[in-house]
Amino acid sequence: MTIKNAEAFFAWDVLSWLFVAMALAVVIVLIDLLVSKKNNQINATAPEKKSRIGSFFYFLVFLKFSKNEKYRHRPKVVQWSIEMFPVLLLVLVFRGFIFEPFRVPSNSMMPTLLTGDFIVVNKFDYGLRLPITNTRLVKFSSPERGDVIVFRYPNYEKNPGYSGVDFIKRIVALPGDVISYQKDQLIINGKSADVKKIGPYVGIDSGKPMDNYRLVREVIDSSGHDLLLNPKGHSKDLIEITIPEGHYFVMGDNRSHSSDSRFWGFVPEDYIIGRAIGIWLHWDWNYNTMQFSRIGGFD
Repeated sequence: MTIKNAEAFFAWDVLSWLFVAMALAVVIVLIDLLVSKKNNQINATAPEKKSRIGSFFYFLVFLKFSKNEKYRHRPKVVQWSIEMFPVLLLVLVFRGFIFEPFRVPSNSMMPTLLTGDFIVVNKFDYGLRLPITNTRLVKFSSPERGDVIVFRYPNYEKNPGYSGVDFIKRIVALPGDVISYQKDQLIINGKSADVKKIGPYVGIDSGKPMDNYRLVREVIDSSGHDLLLNPKGHSKDLIEITIPEGHYFVMGDNRSHSSDSRFWGFVPEDYIIGRAIGIWLHWDWNYNTMQFSRIGGFD
């Protein structure tokens, strides 16, 4: 499955609503400026000492032309728009270009990530992308094998229930790689990934059903991460396949309980939102428990 068959990246999410709120604030203030100027109620022009360009950019950030501009006599909705706009802009820039929080909804990435982990995603590691459309402006680096990424689900099957859903998985193969997966053994470009046994897994909270699963350490390109394997059988196999350009092959660390590229195909690079770098909170809503020990980075 390639990007030609994927659902459009755009979907209504937090960033989309932030943008709509900002656009609405701009419209409200502009309408008020036009009405006020027509009625000669306020002087919306910038001070003479300030250039028109400077005033324009100041307006783009604060929705007023100068720091000393009075707006307390204007309608409440205009006041709220002017006061909230810089905050909305700051949140949009931060979430859109730098870091964005996500919540892990399932056990597909156990033992690395658990249901209820709140993670931080680095959105500029691979390059700068426009919020909402995810169009790349500048490329800094490319995703690597072993990276845990958040991406917009390609939804090749056009399932309405998965429209606009974000997934989190681990990259195991890059564009051009030849990959297969047989009896829980990953083979990349003819070389088997090193797998070391650790012992039985002890689950916590929503992960308790995975008690006594096989806990192993898989090493790809000298980068290791822990996996869970079902002791009663192997997870879904994959016949040898070549990863197309511009796409990545991803899998969950809980190999027997992960909907990943083995089932629905490749992840287009244009659908990658960023790289997960750490956990800032853990709250399992199924058990109403908080685990402070979960906070920090991960492999």
